[in-house]
Parts: sequence; structure tokens; C-alpha cells
Amino acid sequence: MPSWQIVLAAEPGAELAELDGVDVYDLDGADTAPDRVAALAATGAHTICYVNAGAWEDWRDDADEFPTEVIGAAYPGWDGERFLDIRRLEVLAPLMEARLDGCAAAGFDAVDPDNIDSYDTATGFDLTRADAVAYALWWASAAHERGLAVGQKNAPDLTEDLVGEFDFAVTEDCAADGWCADVSGYLDAGRPVFAIEYTDRTDTDAFHGYCSDPALAGFSLVLKNRDLDEWRAGCP
Repeated sequence: MPSWQIVLAAEPGAELAELDGVDVYDLDGADTAPDRVAALAATGAHTICYVNAGAWEDWRDDADEFPTEVIGAAYPGWDGERFLDIRRLEVLAPLMEARLDGCAAAGFDAVDPDNIDSYDTATGFDLTRADAVAYALWWASAAHERGLAVGQKNAPDLTEDLVGEFDFAVTEDCAADGWCADVSGYLDAGRPVFAIEYTDRTDTDAFHGYCSDPALAGFSLVLKNRDLDEWRAGCP
């Protein structure tokens, strides 16, 4: 199984420590310079471009391009972030395509579209499961058109609908919350599952227990701080 690192809290343009034995890096697409992507690729590592697919963030360079009617309720716990009306593809598609073009131009191998599972949250919009599936499948198609692999981020109850079109999965706290088995279809299909457990839910001893749990065999586990800075613990 691939070993990996995810860093989303780095300052734009900041140097990123390259880690021995790490095969995959998941990095913010807007904050990671193409030369950093190229440097990682030169080591043989693969790179994933993080994009917030389901929420608007007021600090992004393209924030002013989102019309107010597609910006909904505040995302709990994250200042400056609000849910998007994922039904409005006629508005969102050009904006997200521009982000995907940026990922491809920077040399990333894949994309990690976050917050595709907002339909079961108080977003300010009357979203349904079918809306989430349609939006996720649009992301898969748009990524593949650009030569990018695409990951299912969380949304375990959508796995049956998405596993045929997505190339890997990224999970958050699936071991702590007991739903890792819901994305095991990716492993059955020979595709990786990159599983993040967070230090505010899982201590080091518990994490090592996950590493040795036969039920989690095949999952690429990593322990991270919630803000996704560079600190990382992997399985021994």
C-alpha cells in the first residue's frame, strides 16, 4: 500500500519537507507552486491536488467570482468558509474547471475534491443525495478529461454510486468513527484508500492499534493534526 502525506496548512510557496518512503503527497492546488510539484515528481512521488469542491472560501483568489446566490450557510468550525449550492452546475462548472485546469497545468497527477457530501448538512440549500452523486460524477468526468485521477473524499454512503468512476478514496476519521468498511470497495477494486485519522480524536497508541487491525489491512493510514500542517505519523 502507498505511504502518503497531506499538507494543507502550509504558507503559499513554502518549502515542503520531502519524507523518505512517502509515495504520495496531497497538497493544496492553489498554494503549491509547479516547481514544488515537479520536484516531488522527480523523486518518483505522485501528487494530489486538493480543491474545495463543495464550499466557498473567502481567502481564495477566485472568491469574488462566485455569485452570492450559490453561497450558503457557514461551514461549522471553519472561519470564512460557506457551503455551495452544488445543484448549480451552470455556475460552478466553469469555476471548478478553472481550478482543475490549474491542477493539470501545475503537473499534479490527481485531484482531491473535498466536501462532496454536503447534502446531509445544514447548507442553506435543499440538497439531496442525488444532487451529491450528480456533482461527484461531474467531478470524475471533468478530472479524467484533463488526465487527472480523482478521489472520493469521505461520503461513505455514496461509495456504491462512485466507485466505478473514481480512482481512489480519501477518508477522515473513518477508523475513529467506524465506517472504513464502507469504502473498502476501492480496495476490492485494487484502488488505494488514503485514510487520515486526527490527533483530536485518536492518540498515538490508538493509531498504532489501527495500523495492526486486520480489518484495516490495505488502508494507507496516517495520523495528522486537524489543521493539516506538516506534522505526520505513519504506521510503523
